[in-house]
Parts: sequence; C-alpha cells; structure tokens
Amino acid sequence: MRRTRTALLSAFAMVAGGAGVASAMSPANDVGAAAAACTVKYQVQSSWSGGFTANVTLVNNSSAKSSWKVGWTWAGNQKVSQGWNSKITQSGTAVTAANESYNGGLGSGASVSFGFNATYSGTNTAPTAFTLDGVACDTDGGGTPTTPPPTSPPPTSPPPTDPPGSKVDNPYAGAKMYVNPEWSAKAAAEPGGTRVSNQPTGVWLDRTAAINGVNGGMGVRAHLDKALEQKGSGELVIQFVIYNLPGRDCSALASNGELGPTEIDRYKTEYIDKIAEIFRDPKYASLRIATTIEVDSLPNLVTNVSGRDTAVPMCDTMKSNGNYVKGVGYALDVFGGIPNVYNYIDAGHHGWLGWDTNMGPTAELFKTTATSNGAQLSDVTGFIVNTANYSALKEPHFKVTDTVNGTTVRQSKWVDWNYYVDELSYAQAFREKLIQTGFPSNIGFLIDTSRNGWGGSARPTAAGPTTSVDAYVNGGRVDRRIHLGNWCNQSGAGLGERPKASPEPGIDAYVWMKPPGESDGASSVIENDEGKGFDRMCDPTYGGNVRNGNSPSGALANAPLSGKWFSAQFQQLMANAYPPLS
Repeated sequence: MRRTRTALLSAFAMVAGGAGVASAMSPANDVGAAAAACTVKYQVQSSWSGGFTANVTLVNNSSAKSSWKVGWTWAGNQKVSQGWNSKITQSGTAVTAANESYNGGLGSGASVSFGFNATYSGTNTAPTAFTLDGVACDTDGGGTPTTPPPTSPPPTSPPPTDPPGSKVDNPYAGAKMYVNPEWSAKAAAEPGGTRVSNQPTGVWLDRTAAINGVNGGMGVRAHLDKALEQKGSGELVIQFVIYNLPGRDCSALASNGELGPTEIDRYKTEYIDKIAEIFRDPKYASLRIATTIEVDSLPNLVTNVSGRDTAVPMCDTMKSNGNYVKGVGYALDVFGGIPNVYNYIDAGHHGWLGWDTNMGPTAELFKTTATSNGAQLSDVTGFIVNTANYSALKEPHFKVTDTVNGTTVRQSKWVDWNYYVDELSYAQAFREKLIQTGFPSNIGFLIDTSRNGWGGSARPTAAGPTTSVDAYVNGGRVDRRIHLGNWCNQSGAGLGERPKASPEPGIDAYVWMKPPGESDGASSVIENDEGKGFDRMCDPTYGGNVRNGNSPSGALANAPLSGKWFSAQFQQLMANAYPPLS
C-alpha cells in the first residue's frame, strides 16, 4: 500500500512497552565531557508486521547551520521505503537524511523533525548512534519494539494506530470530498442545478491572486476553513488544482497564464511557497489536501515539440529552458514535505498519450521530473487523467481487440492505431507503465469524469454496423466528439460518473476536478487582464488544424473566458448526463 506518512509532532510520547535506545558511545557521553554537538530523539510511532513508521527529532547544540545531514546505521535489515521533511538515502545499512529546501536553516539550540516508513524482517532494533554532518550526537529516549505486535495487520494494510494527520494509501477512501460553496451556489442557481450542486469539485489556483481570493472571492485559507466546517468528526479531502507554470499550456492559447516562460523564480516564491505556507498551518493538519499538479504541462514536452507533426514553438521554448520540469519538481518537493498533502501529476488522456511513441517517453519524463529539483518518487501519490477533458470513461460497445471483416479496430479513423479506446483502460495501463519505469507499485490514479458522460438521445446503445471498421466504431462509440483531439466546450457533452472513491482497481477516485459549467475558453476574442488568449479551437466556426486532423472544433458558441461561468454549457451537461440525473 502507499505510504502512511506521519504528521510531525512538536513533542513525542514514549512508545509504551518499547525497548530503550542505547546512548551513542562517543566521548560526548563520558562523564565530564563537553556537551555533544547535537541531540537526537528516535521514536517509533507505529508498527505492524514487516514495517514501521518512525520520527527523528534533531536538536542542534552547536553553531547555526544553513543545511544539515543526519546519519545512522541499522543493526538489522531495515530499509527506508519513504520519508518526509528530509531527503533520505540508504546504502546497505547506512542511512543519510538531508534537509529539504525549506528546512535547511537550523539555529543554535533549534530543532527539526523528520519521519519515514521502513520495512524489516526478524527483529527491529533501534539505531544506537547518530551523527550530524559527521559529528556524533547524544541520543534522547525513544524506543523500538523488537517484534511486531501480536495483532499486527497484514503488510498491505496501514498501521491501525496512525496519529491525526497521518498519510494514508488512498486519501479518498473513507473520506468525504469538499463541496466548493462558490461553485455550488452557481450550480444551484441554474434551473435543475440543485440535483448536482452538492457534488465536490476542484478549486483552481490559476494565478497568484487566487491564493488570497479574486474580486472578493474565496482564497485558499477560506476554502480550508470551510473544509474544516464540512469535515465534522470524519475525514475529508479537499482538492486544489496547481495551475500557474511559467509559459503555461504552451499549446493552447485559451489557458495561457500570467507568468512568462522565464519566470520560474516568481513561480516558486510568489506562488508555490505562498500556497505551501498556508497548507502547513497546523490548523489544517486534519484535512487531506489533494493537489492536481499543472494540467497539460509535461505531456506537451513530449508531443508538441520539434520532431513531431504537432510541434508548437512555445513548447520547444519550455522544453529547452526546463522550466516545466523545474516548476513541477519544485512543487512536488515542497508539497510532498507536508504530511497531509497528496500530489497527483496530470497525465493527459488516452487520445493524447495512448500511443507507445507517447506513453513510454512521457513515463520517463515523469520519473525524471519526480526525481529532480528536490523531488523524489515518494512525493508523488499518483496521477490524474482526463483533467478538464471529455474522453469517455468506458466504451461499452467496442474493444481495441475487435476486428471487422479482418480489419482491426485500431485501423479506424477514430482510434487511429491507439492502444486504448477509453480513459479507464488507459489509466490502468499507464499506471502499470509507470510502475515498470520505477514508481512504487501502490501509486493510484484519479479520472476526471466531470464532463465525459456523453448521455442523452445521441448515446448509442449498441455497436455500429459491420459494413466497415469506421462504421462499426463511429456507430457504437459513446464519445460523440468530431475528433478525439477536440477539447474546448464540446457540443453534446454530459456530466459523467459522480465522484466516488476506489471505483476500479488502481483508481483512487473518480473526481470532478474541472467544475462543470466553467468555460474552457472564449468563442471569440475577449480582452482580459488574466493572460488568457484566444484559441481557435474554442471557435465553433474553426475548421481545425493538424492536431485535430483538420476537423471542425465542435465547440459551443458564445462561450466566456476560461474559468468563467457558462450557463448554456452547464444546462447541456445536465441534459446529457450519464448516468442520467434523477
């Protein structure tokens, strides 16, 4: 199962019944010797068969430091599987925990804490000596059970005694989802909107001003405060979309952002750091905060750069300057160090990355990004697909393995040699690809089902005729877009599956990350101060380009700027909902 990352506590209780930790045998422990340069408290927080969670608190007894490294050696076969608030590496039995970018400063007399999960077999003896930057430390209490508790859960289950704020395998499991009151009010004001206005949706932070609230609207703190009210005595997950990279969305003008291609430092200090400062507030430690990291960014570096038919100059720029990778890596690192934050990286959709030539390179790029610029694989809870898109969750009337008169479905114009025909099969396959690439075997996926229902009278009820492979696919596909690459305010779309946890193997949840009724982009030029351009793919009169097979856009008319309320779209989504609304 995915990690059970323990919240850092300012004071640590002794583990009842735990064996004491032996003092480090250094000159600093001798009678009459000077105080050691540091003091370390090592404490097991919870234990189960084959694994445990531990916290380490370091007190600096020497001069102030701008960075630090704590080292120790295991007596047995313990192996760290995941850590937080430090970068942990292990070679054999030797372990080193180095500071993160945000906690390197350690004044004289100051303390810092970090934690980790680890596996073991046999006995679990505590380390007997610690060092700070190579200098021996004193130890202070703590303890480690030498055998698992007699009622330990199986290795695939998290410990039953996790303290408040502990990370869980799937943050959506057993938790309510936050209902954004601003979106809910708009939905409820629509005729028939009260049927869905209680559904949870993502909160989009699409510019720095959104952190504190735009035009009197709710900011991050206001949403978190409201989430605490909705939480009650149970668990609740609140979803934020982190969406403000330099040169944002290099291939779609409608979703351009406020930061220029080179403004990576502003992204870090004015955007990510400010959000993280709020997330770290102990007031919100009991919430589960799920982040969707930078929609449409990294996949563009694979499919829309030189050497591809769909090359876009701005995407070449973002690939060459590295600021997408730097920005996503930094966000993963900073948010990953907060015990109750769960990061999900955007992974496009099956009509974008389903081909081998795209999926494999994208998986490698994801791994590179998640292990650079301070990030590590343990900072990634999982991935999200179909964010703000329309790809059908399931195509019930044909499979990629079907043939028509000896011709494979993959040869149809719609499928176009793709290996996947819907989002569920794509998400599950991409998950396996990422695991093969090196991600943990317990990563989970989210699927945005906010606008991929494709119900209503146009929804097919059976496969198409077998007169040709194109007739068979086009007659039976529930995704009624003109082309699989069309993405802006699509005509005929409907609400999809309602948000729910653990709906399919490997899927953490179906979510409505894109709030239904919020426009993808304006149908015509609208002057604005948000950096949002006019994309012809949002123009219903547009005849298309190479990225959508030179097909009509299929966009609705009279749409406002991206993110603005679009009543006609909302009404269409309700009318074409699948499952239908009651």
